Amino acid sequence: MNKFNENIIIECNQLEKIYDDGANKVQVLKALDLKVYEGEVLSIIGQSGSGKSTLLHLLGALDEPSSGTVNIQGVDIHQLSAKKQGDFRNKYLGFVYQFHHLLPEFTALENVAMPLLIRGNSSSEASSKALELIDRVGLAHRHTHKPGELSGGERQRIALARALVTEPTCVFADEPTGNLDQETADETYALMLELNKSLNTSFIIVTHDMQLASQMDRTLKLTHGLLEEVNS
Repeated sequence: MNKFNENIIIECNQLEKIYDDGANKVQVLKALDLKVYEGEVLSIIGQSGSGKSTLLHLLGALDEPSSGTVNIQGVDIHQLSAKKQGDFRNKYLGFVYQFHHLLPEFTALENVAMPLLIRGNSSSEASSKALELIDRVGLAHRHTHKPGELSGGERQRIALARALVTEPTCVFADEPTGNLDQETADETYALMLELNKSLNTSFIIVTHDMQLASQMDRTLKLTHGLLEEVNS
């Protein structure tokens, strides 16, 4: 029985992904079903190449499914135009990757403010909100620094602030600490869990770290294209 808010924010039905290069077909996801609840922290584990990143890309409309549907906030995102998908991501979704993907020529503040500027917020509004999030991740004193002047852990904290600045419904995190040492990784995960509780933002975290997965509300394992619940 679901222990979270009964509000389902993401629902996948019969989601399939087949890669076809003309000579071979590889089915990565097989009629996959998934429900994600408001405020939930969900981890997805599985062997390398099992399709974890593919699933995140389909959930975020960064790739198209071969069949099936992805509904977020009641909207079938793969029925939207490319422009409307972009607008939808900006409004409802945040992304954190193994590599921070911060823009090197911009300061931490400018990087975090970018999604709000793209949305159409004024520069002052975007900067104010960005600084608030940077403060939440403990780096207000570093907001004028560029990515090259920050440590790996600091860059991931700024990437996390950027993902949350739009107040998304859900953040997709793909091996977000895979490039960090264990101590920094633990600190980053603890921060993500704290922000989940304080902001009620759902997180879907792809990881190979079983210790991390055990801290999540729920863990699913992707095997042979299907998700199965992992007993806690």
